[in-house]
Parts: sequence; C-alpha cells; structure tokens
Amino acid sequence: MDALVSTEWLANELGAPDLRIVDATYAEGRDAAAEYSAAHIPGAVFLNLAALRDTASDLPNMLPSAEQFGAHMQALGIGDGDRIVIYDTSPWHTSARAWFMLRLFGARDVAILDGGLAKWRAESRDVEAGIPAPRAARFTVTEDRSGVRSLGQIRANLDGGGEQILDARSAARFTGAEGDPRPGTAAGHIPGSANLPQTALFNADGSWKTGDALRAAFDSAGVDLGKPIVTTCGSGITAAVLVFGAHLLGHDAALYDGSWSEWGGDLTTPKAVRRDGSDQ
Repeated sequence: MDALVSTEWLANELGAPDLRIVDATYAEGRDAAAEYSAAHIPGAVFLNLAALRDTASDLPNMLPSAEQFGAHMQALGIGDGDRIVIYDTSPWHTSARAWFMLRLFGARDVAILDGGLAKWRAESRDVEAGIPAPRAARFTVTEDRSGVRSLGQIRANLDGGGEQILDARSAARFTGAEGDPRPGTAAGHIPGSANLPQTALFNADGSWKTGDALRAAFDSAGVDLGKPIVTTCGSGITAAVLVFGAHLLGHDAALYDGSWSEWGGDLTTPKAVRRDGSDQ
C-alpha cells in the first residue's frame, strides 16, 4: 500500500478484512467526535488525538506512552497486520500526526487518504453515521523514538548544526510578527531554523502536492532534502505534515515533540525573530 492513497483506491478496497479506516480529525473549537458520529467513511473508527497524548505533561500534545497508544489502538479494533488508512477534516491536516504516531509505535502499512473526507464527499461517495461495534484486536507495540527530538537535542544542535530545523507554522508566527496564542509563550522561532508553512504542501482542493511541486515547496524554504531534517511547529501536530511530505519524496525527517510550546515557553532558550530576511 502506498503512503498516499486516492479516494478511488479506498472505495475499491472498502470491506477488505484487513483494512482499517481511521478518522484522525483534531481541531480546537470543534467537536470532532460528534462530527465523526454524524458522518464518516463507512467502517471508519475515530482516533481521538485530543486524548491520545501525555496527559501528565504541561505541554499540549506530547506523545503518549507506548502502553497508552497500544491500548488505544486495540480499543479501536486496530491490530497487527492491518492496513490502516487515515483521513481528517482539519485545517491542520492531523492525519499526518496519526500517521507519524502509528509508525513510531510499530505500524508499518499506514497511508493517508489524499483529499480526506472533503474529497470523498465531493465525489458523492457513501458516508455513514453512528459508531461501529467494537472489534477484537491485538496491537503489538514496537516503539522506535529515533525520529523524535527533545529540547536538549535541539539545544545541542544550535552549536553543531548537524540537522536542519524546519518550522511548519505560518510566516507571521515564525517571524514574530504575530504573537503566540499560548499565554507565557514568546514570539519568534528557534535560531537558525527555516520556515515552510504546512499549508504550502497542499493544492487548492486540499490534496497533497507530489513530485516536483512538493519538492519545490521544500526548495522554497532553502531545505536540502539530502541532509538531516528536524521539523517543529506550535505543539508537534503540523510538524508531522512536513515529516510526511519529506517521506513522500523518499526522505526521513525527525520531529521535535515539544515544538514551540516548549521552546518558546522556556525562559532559558534563545529565540529569534526575523526582519528583512535575517534572524535577530
């Protein structure tokens, strides 16, 4: 299964015994669970990203424990050997965060539905309401955090510069022209980082850019895809969009889990703002 699948492909695969469809919508100010219950792709289950996080952390979206993640997958009926297709209806394209977590915790046959539910419905494909009956499943967690970075690792990288840091937030948030919405969090960005707003990876209809168009988006940010990349954002959600984009181009990227909510809220970390194209 390709990492990015079309609505036509998914429609032809509906009902396959090893196929699991996951609605991974997360958007502040909306009741994503209620939206899912009202209308979702037939057979889809709802992955609650708002709850699937480290609830002991003061930071908003830190990765959950392996045990928590495995239990959540089993409760959804997602098990070993399943092919998993994820979609969302979020402006933050949160299916990428679900894709990142699933792979981190051991799932390998995972794809994102290109265009999500919006494209599916625009094509007048079937949806259903309600919540499917639970299905027994066993999800074996094999955790690999080599693609996750901590505050300490990002701080050390400021001196060594071995990894390019790529920020998925808007240009206004990145430059510091717009303040951070979280109280007590500074404006600006990690010194030396580049900016590639996650929205730049999508076409006007919400489908993913691919091939040369996707590569051009990374090039526009001054990123060398042949060198190590760490992505960051506000809280680790849209950073996963950049990780998935790099993956589509055949490159791995790591993700700074705490992202700006951690870095910008820490009084000891250096911050930069950008005026006239240079950090200050």
